[in-house]
Amino acid sequence: MEPILDSSQLFITALGFFLAAIVISAFRILREYERGVIFLLGRFYKVKGPGLIIVIPIIQQMVRVDLRTVVMDVPSQDVISRDNVSVRVNAVLYFRVIDSQKAIINVEDYLSATSQLAQTTLRSVLGQHDLDEMLASREMLNADIQAILDARTDGWGIKVSNVEIKHVDLNESMIRAIARQAEAERARRAKVIHASGEMEASDKLVEAANKLAAEPNAILLRYLQTLTEIAGEKNSTILFPMPFDLLKGLFTGGAEGGEKEGADKP
Repeated sequence: MEPILDSSQLFITALGFFLAAIVISAFRILREYERGVIFLLGRFYKVKGPGLIIVIPIIQQMVRVDLRTVVMDVPSQDVISRDNVSVRVNAVLYFRVIDSQKAIINVEDYLSATSQLAQTTLRSVLGQHDLDEMLASREMLNADIQAILDARTDGWGIKVSNVEIKHVDLNESMIRAIARQAEAERARRAKVIHASGEMEASDKLVEAANKLAAEPNAILLRYLQTLTEIAGEKNSTILFPMPFDLLKGLFTGGAEGGEKEGADKP
């Protein structure tokens, strides 16, 4: 009985399958957010994608690059501020690849390199500021760190879009010290406000006294108004001091009227 296929036919069949596998493997599909960096015999050839591309097997190699924004958590860093306060600070970093060629050729691992650079930059920038600036001026610090990282990663084809400081952790002793400082500041403000109120009140009292001194009958009207207010409380007995100086004007007016009448009589 003769074999179904001889050796030459088996070789041709295997070669056909091999060529078909090579042709099929030459077709690659890249998503909208992906790019393919093509190397031809080890040298950079071009950047392809997205969509259906052809990569010649054996002589061409492709490295996929993701162009989406990467959200990277920067681990907590021990930072000593300019006023010698030890704190732990962590942040979050937003960046993306804008040049696939640079991201693959100029740096070995752009994700690891960006993470390490973010950690060192975070420590160096925050070490130049006081603790109060870290707590109150985060937007300014975020902008400074973002600008430094963006400039240093430009050669890697990476764009740092944003940096956000998440937490500034203090030890218990520093928290108590800040609380005492805030309490002292509130007490100082209360004293200043109270003194300012006393000064304004004294100025108003002096102004009122000057007006009352200019018109003697004004103080009498003020006394009568006070009597009216007290009478509204339905008290059975009211003891109200009446300085004689208030009635001096009335008595003087009456005496002057009597003298005038006596002078008019023949």
